[in-house]
Amino acid sequence: MRTLLVKFSILLTIAAWISSCTVMDVILATPTPVTVLQPPPPSPTIVWFPPSATPTFQVLSTQAATPEMRPGLGDIFLTDKLSNSSPWDTATSDEASAEIDDNRLNVAVQSGVYMVSLRQDLAANNFYAEITARPGLCRGSDTYGFLVRANAVAYYRFSLSCNGTVSAERVSGQKRQILQAAVPSGDAPPGAPGEVRIGVWAVGTEMRLFLNGRYQFSVSDANYANGTVGVFVNAAGDTAAMVSFSDLSVQEVTHLPSAPTPEP
Repeated sequence: MRTLLVKFSILLTIAAWISSCTVMDVILATPTPVTVLQPPPPSPTIVWFPPSATPTFQVLSTQAATPEMRPGLGDIFLTDKLSNSSPWDTATSDEASAEIDDNRLNVAVQSGVYMVSLRQDLAANNFYAEITARPGLCRGSDTYGFLVRANAVAYYRFSLSCNGTVSAERVSGQKRQILQAAVPSGDAPPGAPGEVRIGVWAVGTEMRLFLNGRYQFSVSDANYANGTVGVFVNAAGDTAAMVSFSDLSVQEVTHLPSAPTPEP
């Protein structure tokens, strides 16, 4: 009996061992699922300098050169540093004065007064003349400027107003004829203090005004063929005006005026 129990126990042990092996085989035979990690999608590429269309450059047309507005300038035949008062009309009164001092012709006038000073020893027809003007007391509609082809009673007057405009007139005694109405100019000093180089190119019947070497306008008139040069100051407002002039130069012009176009 005991022998049977021992054999039975051995059989149970073998059965248990076989059963455990079978379970182990099942466990070992079952595959373990593997999780495959996918790589993250690539980040978008940043284009720092995106391509652009190649620009088409505009071809500019060639502009014609600006014509020379002071043709035919020749030798300077007169220079005046205004150190000598004898060639000029000078005077002094309670109303106005024109005096040369320290290489300047100083012209001062009271309100409502017009003063002219001419150089007496010059008679020119075709020329280019320049003089420097420095307004020291000047406002509003006060005017000053350059006289050409002048004598004691008649001349051409190129005016600078203290409101920044320029104009031209023909003057004969108390009569005046407007040749160029007042027009604004960036070269005309707007009041005082200021400084401007006034130039007039005169050939035949045509006269051209320049300020600081820049062309302003042209006028034509056949009344006065020659004469001297001079300056003026006019206090048109309620206050006095004063302008000083210096460094006069006059040079020849060899340019011949164009012949008038014949009418059909």
